[in-house]
Amino acid sequence: MLSKSDKESLLQIARLSIESAVRKKGEAIKGNHSSRLKEKCGAFVTLHKSGELRGCIGYIESDKPLTDTVCDAAEKAALEDYRFTPVTPDELTDIEIEISILSPLILIRNIDEIEVGKHGLIIDYQHNRGLLLPQVATEYGWDKETFLNQTARKAGLQSDQWKDTRSKIYIFTAEIFREEK
Repeated sequence: MLSKSDKESLLQIARLSIESAVRKKGEAIKGNHSSRLKEKCGAFVTLHKSGELRGCIGYIESDKPLTDTVCDAAEKAALEDYRFTPVTPDELTDIEIEISILSPLILIRNIDEIEVGKHGLIIDYQHNRGLLLPQVATEYGWDKETFLNQTARKAGLQSDQWKDTRSKIYIFTAEIFREEK
């Protein structure tokens, strides 16, 4: 679990990274961070504008400190999410940042292990991989099967491909926090 100070630091890092990337100012992000923020783990940065998704990029696992992972994910969410045009300087004040810090993945053998609202999912099938964060199922009011179907579709698979015995299903949890407006 991250402290309130750690969460504030990561949100500040994400905000500064986005603003620097969008304005094309290569400002270094410095700071003296807690040992927890130097750990190596996966993280996603999700951007919203007026309550709508505006970008989301992250890393399932990382070989970099959490501060660097969040910095990279924030820049990419603003500029490189293929589903959206890059964030413009005019939008910066309207962008809301949410960060999800991922736990290690657990390969499950039975879908009864999945708790909607608690777990995120990864479906891996023959080099296709799709991931949905825990909050996605809750936001859309999905049940377990819909969550599995949508994760398979995110992987570019048929929605019921998760039922194939060759599919691997992983669960994870996430510590999720956002900017307070």
